[in-house]
Amino acid sequence: MEIKGKVHEVGATQQVSETFKKRDLIVEYAENPTYPEYIRFEALQDKTALLDTFKAGDEVEVFFNLRGRPWTDKTGKTSYFNSLVIWRINAVAAGAPAATPAYAAPVDVSNAPGEDDDLPF
Repeated sequence: MEIKGKVHEVGATQQVSETFKKRDLIVEYAENPTYPEYIRFEALQDKTALLDTFKAGDEVEVFFNLRGRPWTDKTGKTSYFNSLVIWRINAVAAGAPAATPAYAAPVDVSNAPGEDDDLPF
C-alpha cells in the first residue's frame, strides 16, 4: 500500500528491547484539505534509518504494509490493533508536474507500396 502526504513529525528511535527498535512517522494526509488526517506509521529495525533524511514539511510517498493483531487483557477481553509498517519512503518534489508516461512512436501498419491487401473489407 502507499500514500502521499506531508511529514508532520519524525519521532526518535526507540530501543524497545535489546534486539528490537522502532521509530514513528506522522504524515499529514489531506485527501480533503479542509479536514486533514494525521496518520502514524512505524519503521522497524533497520528501516528506522529510512527516516533520517526527512523533516517536518517534506512531501513524501510512504510504502507500507498493514498489520493487525489481537491482544487479550487480564479480564479476557480481546482487543485488536492495527499498525502501518513502512518498508520504503520517497521524497516527492514539491510542485513537480506529474510524470508523463512514455509511449512508443506510432507504427505505420498500412501495406507497403506494391503489396496487395487481400482482406475482404
